[in-house]
Amino acid sequence: MFQTFLYNPLFNALVFLYNTAAFQDLGLAIIFLTIVIRIIFMPLFYRSTKNQILLQRLQPELAKIQHDHKDDREKQAQAMMDLYKKHNVNPFSGFLLLLIQLPVLIALYRVFFGGFSPELFDRLYSFVLRPEALNATLLGLIDLAKPSILMVSLAAVMQYIQGRTALLKTDKNKPLSQPEKMAKQMIYFGPVMTVLVLSNLPSAIGLYWLVTSAFSVVQQVYINKTINIKEEKKEHGAIKTNN
Repeated sequence: MFQTFLYNPLFNALVFLYNTAAFQDLGLAIIFLTIVIRIIFMPLFYRSTKNQILLQRLQPELAKIQHDHKDDREKQAQAMMDLYKKHNVNPFSGFLLLLIQLPVLIALYRVFFGGFSPELFDRLYSFVLRPEALNATLLGLIDLAKPSILMVSLAAVMQYIQGRTALLKTDKNKPLSQPEKMAKQMIYFGPVMTVLVLSNLPSAIGLYWLVTSAFSVVQQVYINKTINIKEEKKEHGAIKTNN
């Protein structure tokens, strides 16, 4: 089932893009495939990212609930669930999204890491043209079958930018809560893990990582703006009502 419903479709999509839109450049094909995957998962990513932003903004209220009900775990849990319900937030959305996309990530890893031996082309669908040879480079500059320090560095930098973009702005004069401290630490933890994971892997995987992080940055900026606009409208509406 994994081969039939995940690996084969992704492999065929990659070769199809290689033959058509990517001008027989594997790097461009990976970029296009990554964008297609992110567009397909956009509603889920949007929901998850929005929940993460709202959860960050609810931290002061959550901290107050934990303080007020520190001796009664049941009341604390109920108050937190009521707060999530009031703001239409699902605290488990990030975990659920990871579970959904994990099989896709594993399939992509196998596609990129497994190489492109002639036997693999037997998996192509009848309407996908079998390439005579595969140009496994990005614009003829980076060999995607081998590790690349440049690709690892770019992916790590983009991971850092993604973390900075997702971080909620806080008052510099106000002490940080424990979740806020952890969020700041994750900004640096992500790039370090990116370097450790990608250093010995084919740069095709690093390219996928780079593009998906860049897509996340753009999406994060868009979601931040939409949430800020909605909050401004609510504030203006509340002012008009009071007046």
